Amino acid sequence: MNTLDTTLPHPRSSAFTILLRNALVWRKLLGPSLAFSFGEPVIYLLGLGYGLGQFIGEVNGVPYFTFLASGLLAASAMNVASFEGMFSVFTRMTHQQTYDAILATPVQVDDIVAGETLWCASKSVLNTLPILLVATLLGAIQSWSALGAIPVFFLVGLCFAGPAIVAAAFAPSYDFFNYYTTLLITPMFIFSGVFYPVATLPAAAQVIVNILPLSHAIALIRPLVAGTPLTDPLFHVGVLLGYAAVGYVAATVFIRRRLIR
Repeated sequence: MNTLDTTLPHPRSSAFTILLRNALVWRKLLGPSLAFSFGEPVIYLLGLGYGLGQFIGEVNGVPYFTFLASGLLAASAMNVASFEGMFSVFTRMTHQQTYDAILATPVQVDDIVAGETLWCASKSVLNTLPILLVATLLGAIQSWSALGAIPVFFLVGLCFAGPAIVAAAFAPSYDFFNYYTTLLITPMFIFSGVFYPVATLPAAAQVIVNILPLSHAIALIRPLVAGTPLTDPLFHVGVLLGYAAVGYVAATVFIRRRLIR
């Protein structure tokens, strides 16, 4: 086992080359990529938004359709970054051996991690925007302030990219990612306020849920989508930036150990 190099990341401009390389590959797979990240949230939006929305009415003064749409937008940004950071990074690192080829050039491991992190965040925006458009066409978006959610999608992508890349660094196979999705992604999706207010949970559960990054993402996106005032936006942005920074440093450290022999 390689020793850990715990020095802080020092990426260079080559990180943008990795970002561009991934964008060019994604362009060739645009249809399947959008279908994968677009289909499930829209099904939730139509099925639960129209179905349950008829019975629930409003939640916290917001139509349930809008309440659900805002939560699904945040969850979609989380899922896109997480799956890109896990499955795509692992594929490029092992089966395709893309990183081995890249490291034969002047590009360094830190550049790869920075580029992959930026790509995860960029892809979160690219794959979540169609959902925002459909939600707008269906009448779920209440205000032009929803456009302010776009940079939040990017921030959410940064936040979830690091932990996903860490999982890829430890993964011996694709099956390993079942632990990450089952133990982290799915609980956040269910409990962080996507489908119902966090305030309905027991007090002890609320304390835990309010620590989770998806809760802070929803706290930013939901008011923007609903056209209501933001509450403590700097606090929520700061928490997401903190998660992103810690995740990025951890991803760099563990990818170094995986790639540098």
